[in-house]
Amino acid sequence: MAAQISPIFSTCTTKSVNDESLVPGFDSQRITKYTTISFSSHLNANLSIKSLETRRRRRKQNYSKLVTECYSDQMKLDTSLGPRVNSVNPSKTVSLIDETAALLEAGIPVIRLATGESDFDTPAVIAEAGINAIREGYTRYTSNAGTLELRTAICKKLKEENHISYTPDEIVVSNGAKQSTLQAVLAVCSPGDEVIIPAPFWVRAVYPRKLLEEIALVVAKHPRLLVVSDETYEHIIFSPATHTSFASLPGMWERTLTVNGFSKAFAMTGWRLGYIAGPKHFVAATGKIQSQSTSGASSISQKAAVAALGMGYAGGEAVSQMVKAFRERRDFLVKAFRELNGVKISEPQGAFYIFLDLSYYYGMEVDGFGLIKDSESLCRYLLQKCQVVLVPGVAFGDDNCIRISYATSLSTLQTAVDRIKKAIVTLKAPPAISL
Repeated sequence: MAAQISPIFSTCTTKSVNDESLVPGFDSQRITKYTTISFSSHLNANLSIKSLETRRRRRKQNYSKLVTECYSDQMKLDTSLGPRVNSVNPSKTVSLIDETAALLEAGIPVIRLATGESDFDTPAVIAEAGINAIREGYTRYTSNAGTLELRTAICKKLKEENHISYTPDEIVVSNGAKQSTLQAVLAVCSPGDEVIIPAPFWVRAVYPRKLLEEIALVVAKHPRLLVVSDETYEHIIFSPATHTSFASLPGMWERTLTVNGFSKAFAMTGWRLGYIAGPKHFVAATGKIQSQSTSGASSISQKAAVAALGMGYAGGEAVSQMVKAFRERRDFLVKAFRELNGVKISEPQGAFYIFLDLSYYYGMEVDGFGLIKDSESLCRYLLQKCQVVLVPGVAFGDDNCIRISYATSLSTLQTAVDRIKKAIVTLKAPPAISL
C-alpha cells in the first residue's frame, strides 16, 4: 500500500540581503548563489518511508552546510546589550550573596547579616490560607489588578490604619513592592525627568510627621511633583516613633502613589506579593504595564494575604511579637557597637537594620588583605576574615557606613559581633612614608 505523506516543507525562497546594516559583519556577496533555497512539498507517494527519511537527512545536512558557509568567521555575532540594562548597577546585596555562596560551597560556615528577610516563619493562619487555596483548586489566573476580595481588604486596611480612602479600582496587586515601584516609575517618568531619592535610604530611620509635612509643602508648590511612598516597613517601628502615610497629609492624596507589601511585617518574602494605591489615572497605568509583563500575582498568595490582613490591627499579636524580638536585637547591637572605638551609631527607629559609620577605619590595612578604603572593601575584608556577610553603605547612599540586618536570632548576632570586633581590632594604620 502506498504511503500517504503529508508535506513537511512548502516551497520557500529566501530574500537577498543587500543592507549590511541589518546584519553587522554580514557579507551579502558570499550568499548570492544561495539566494533561493527550495524545499519541495511534492513528494512521491510511492517512496518508502526509509527512502523518505534518507532524503530528509540529506536535506538537513545540506541546509546545515549552507548555514555554516553563510555564517563564516567573517560573520561576527552581535552580543551587545541595550543601553537601558547597561545603565543598571547590579545589587550590592546580590553580589555579596554570590560570594557567600562560594564560601558555603567550600564548606566554610558563614553568618549572613545582609538580606532583609525575617527569620520568623509565616504566621500559621496565613500559611493555612495558602494551603487551603491549593486544596480547593484556587490555582488559576486572577484579575490582572488582583482579586476583588484582596483589593477590598487592602482598602479597608488603608482606611482604618493609614487614614486614607481608596476604592478597589485604585489598587493594583503585584509580585512585590519592587515591581509596584518599578511600574510606577515606568508609568509616570519620561526621559530627562528628574527623580529625587532621599539618602541614605531604607536603613532604619522613621520620618516624623513634621518632616513629612515640610516635604508636602514643597510638593504643593510644584504641580509636576509626584511622590512614590514606600511604606513596606510601616509595622516594624519602635515606639515612641510612629508611622504617617504621606497620602494622608492635606492635599497629598492626589499627589501620592503608596507602595506596600506583605514580605516584611508578615514574614512572607517567598510569597511575592505587594500593591500600589493611588489615583485611578496613575494606578491604572501601572496595571497596564503589569498586564504585558507578569500579569496578575499568584492566586494562592492573594488568598494568604487576605488572611494576613484579617489578623487584626497592624498584624495583631503575631506581628507585635516579631517587633518585640527585633527591638531586643536592636538594643543588643547598639550597646555592643558603641563599645567599639571610632564607631558612630544612632539608634534605629524601625525596620531590622543597623547602619554603622565605620569610616574611622578607612585608610587602615591588614596583612594578607591590604588597604581598607571604603565600605565595599571593609565588607569584603570582614567576609574573608571572619565570615560575616554585611552590605556596604554605598548601596544605600552613604559610603561611610555598613548595613547590618538583625533579622536573625540573638545568639547568631552575638557570635557575629564577637567575630567583627576581633577582625576590626587587627586593622592598623599604614606605615608612614618618610621623604
